[in-house]
Amino acid sequence: MASGGRDKDKERMVKISEVPEKAGLYIHVPFCRSKCPYCHFYSIPSLDLIPDWLKAVKKEALFYQGLFPSFDTVYFGGGTPSLISPAALGELLDFFRERFRLSADVEVTLEANPGDLDREKARELRKTGINRLSLGAQSFFEEDLKFLGRRHSAPDAVQAIEAARWSGFENLGLDLIFGIPGQTGSRWQEALTRALSFQPEHISTYQLTPEEGTPLGNWVARGRVRLWGEEEAARQFLETSRMLRSRGYLHYEVSNFARGEERTSRHNRKYWQQVPYLGLGPAAHSYREKRRWWNPASLEAYLDRLREGRKPAAGEEILSNDQMRMESLLLGFRNREGVTMGQLHLTPGRRAVLSHLMASKKINRQEDRLIPTPQGYLLADNLPLFFC
Repeated sequence: MASGGRDKDKERMVKISEVPEKAGLYIHVPFCRSKCPYCHFYSIPSLDLIPDWLKAVKKEALFYQGLFPSFDTVYFGGGTPSLISPAALGELLDFFRERFRLSADVEVTLEANPGDLDREKARELRKTGINRLSLGAQSFFEEDLKFLGRRHSAPDAVQAIEAARWSGFENLGLDLIFGIPGQTGSRWQEALTRALSFQPEHISTYQLTPEEGTPLGNWVARGRVRLWGEEEAARQFLETSRMLRSRGYLHYEVSNFARGEERTSRHNRKYWQQVPYLGLGPAAHSYREKRRWWNPASLEAYLDRLREGRKPAAGEEILSNDQMRMESLLLGFRNREGVTMGQLHLTPGRRAVLSHLMASKKINRQEDRLIPTPQGYLLADNLPLFFC
């Protein structure tokens, strides 16, 4: 592409960063009763420091007053956010309403372990202003839950879904895992069918992955556990997409399905669209105007810095225009909004690659946008490499 085209891309990137978009607010809750062997997210298997964490999150929030014009999503992730009492969560939300500008239609999501949710607790959570639940069901089969080290049972998952509906939650998401050792393709399809019977507004399906440093990663490395092969995983991924789309769900991101555009995760879409977000709590990340910063993945270090009156950020980076472009491709090829033709900087060789990807039904073109198909999602992490 001529240098003039690159200059226009840079100008467009600057203009986009100047648009006062509503940001997302993420709060990392680093507490669990026990650690699942596959989980690589930062958490500790103890609840003792919850009071200190609550105070620290408020202190950290004060450092960022005025930096973000407004928020239209709040997301409590973890860890296990449902271990925090509804009263404490409500107090935090009231604090955010006082110190930040939250939109009238703010989406407030809480990740929850089904074992923590009964009717009374679900009703109290709903009263706080939380209006979206993401339930970590993972499976409806005891064998799967046992291997995953989950502390809830299949009946617990059903009870939690029923409690959420009874208490008035109209935006419910279910997380499910496939590729579990011992799980057959037919059993995975049965789990999906059971999930669909509850008509959740959102379903996330994740392939079990052996992350480095986790017990599962060690088991796989030592040959103690065998996961699904690549072909079986790809076959089940495509079948999952076909099945959920046939039931009216949008396959709007590699792992995410929603019953209509309005039921997609507004918060998570901010990450994929490079919209500003503020992360509070240990291991939380933030992003604004090409700057990304992150907190230490240690509750003690996080608390110590705030006790000393310092911002807890452990590091930061300023993204170049080239890095912004590459990230936009990495993120864009993972969701149904795709990327624009202008982002690809096409050369004759890249045009040939694009033609092949379209002919093989990995990518569809819709006007100026290139949209990955379910088959393209299988290559999502590799697609940007064709256009570097």
